[in-house]
Amino acid sequence: MRAISLSVLLLAISNTVSGADISVVGLFPNKAVLVIDGGSPKTYSVGSTVADGMKLVAVNDSGATLESNGKRQTIALGGHVNRSVSGGIASTTLKADGQGHFVMQGQINGGTVRMLLDTGATSVALPASEAMRLGIDYRKGQLGQVSTANGVVSAYRVKLNTVKVGDIELNQVDGTVMEQGLPIVLLGMSFLNRTEMRREGEMMTLTKRF
Repeated sequence: MRAISLSVLLLAISNTVSGADISVVGLFPNKAVLVIDGGSPKTYSVGSTVADGMKLVAVNDSGATLESNGKRQTIALGGHVNRSVSGGIASTTLKADGQGHFVMQGQINGGTVRMLLDTGATSVALPASEAMRLGIDYRKGQLGQVSTANGVVSAYRVKLNTVKVGDIELNQVDGTVMEQGLPIVLLGMSFLNRTEMRREGEMMTLTKRF
């Protein structure tokens, strides 16, 4: 069977599965090769229990999705996520890629999207194609203009029902939909302002404030 990817992904989950460090080292159709707590690589099928209270629930060409206590975490290909919920406060830790960018898999209105953390974006910004895929009728929003690297373009202001990154889920988040000039969803300040951001080297920890 041919692997979809052999890029190494790292998932460290604390307070959900005590002491479980899970590395995803291979992805196949409906299967993932995982290393549990530094042990030998082992192949798990979708539906298998990979650690105490944790199951592998989905695998695709972007990564593996794990579920524990009713919560799901999808690890994007090449991404590194450390997620924890301590004392009822949700937080997630992201690792920068080789170019120093924080790219992650998240959810908007329940749909999975790939995001780039951007403190220069005033809101969560979406390409029109992604908005349509997520079922957002953005043309009912307020039409305006925004400045981009490619010049001034039209944009629609919308309200996003939910935006989720790791264990942090926020409701009623301001969003902007652009019909051109935007190749990826930007996780902007309308989300980030409601978190505490702490960076240490190549790691960025977001902790939910309100």
